[in-house]
Amino acid sequence: MDPLDEETIRGSFVNCSKGEAGRIRLPAGFADGGVPWADLDFLGWTDPGAPLRALLVVPGEQGPTGIVLRRPESRRTSALRSSMCSACLTDHAASGVALFVAPLAGPEGRKGNTVGEYLCADLACSLYLRGKRQPKMRLVRREETLTLEERIERTMTKIGAFINRVAAPAPLG
Repeated sequence: MDPLDEETIRGSFVNCSKGEAGRIRLPAGFADGGVPWADLDFLGWTDPGAPLRALLVVPGEQGPTGIVLRRPESRRTSALRSSMCSACLTDHAASGVALFVAPLAGPEGRKGNTVGEYLCADLACSLYLRGKRQPKMRLVRREETLTLEERIERTMTKIGAFINRVAAPAPLG
């Protein structure tokens, strides 16, 4: 992913007001160059000032698109259960995947309509795909026959579909 500046990130959000976008805190390490842009396919983080708010910014041909997500409150889960991210297909202990919910863009979102997706709780799919981060408490990693490029393409197709469902919602009858 090409590096983005603060103005581009704040201007990319499609499902919140400009005022809300202005209040979002950028990811840790953003100001001092600590974001690993070369290893990212999209930028995802939890707002340090609002721990139940997460953000996702995805590059696109027309420029980046960002969405605001609501994440569940953390709770204790069994270490024996496992979950899988629906985007990158990384297996995690149950607490490693969360249901992220996004208000739809436009009038439908203002009515309270949302869509959700089960994603890596830390939104670090790109790092899991590249082996730069390992899921906690998972001793066996499932081997895939796809190349890294094919896994990245699959993940970005799924993330792109989620972004499109938020950004261009079909009218609800």
